[in-house]
Amino acid sequence: MQSARVEQLADSQPLANSPLAHSLTGCKVLVIDDSSTIRRTAQIFLTQAGCQVMLAEDGFDALAKVGDLKPDLVFCDILMPNLDGYQTCSLIKKSPKFHATPVIMLSSRDGIFDRARGKSVGAVDHLAKPFSKEALLEAVQTHLPVAPAAAQ
Repeated sequence: MQSARVEQLADSQPLANSPLAHSLTGCKVLVIDDSSTIRRTAQIFLTQAGCQVMLAEDGFDALAKVGDLKPDLVFCDILMPNLDGYQTCSLIKKSPKFHATPVIMLSSRDGIFDRARGKSVGAVDHLAKPFSKEALLEAVQTHLPVAPAAAQ
């Protein structure tokens, strides 16, 4: 049932006339999540808004890619095997190259403890799953650095 919903999302029209589409064009976003459904949904929403989307299945995969991809913004799932989202975020933020890169935590757990722990490892925000297209794009718009790397 969820894959049918993802396919339906893929067939929807791009946001060409939306003000978000123009301001997000060229923005590089890394989505780290062990759920293929969440990765695919985020990819569809972000691509329709003009973003370049890169995907990682877990923290180790993300750390291997982040240096080469140089994302403008990162979405990071909290609950992942091996290296959880808090550890992944902390390692990204400790890098002198990426300490200023905004990291937004993704989780079905939306409690005050989860939000506080995310902030303590350097996350700028917390987005509850499942997220809507509007909530995802609003998070990008809110935390995107003024000039995406692709536009420089």
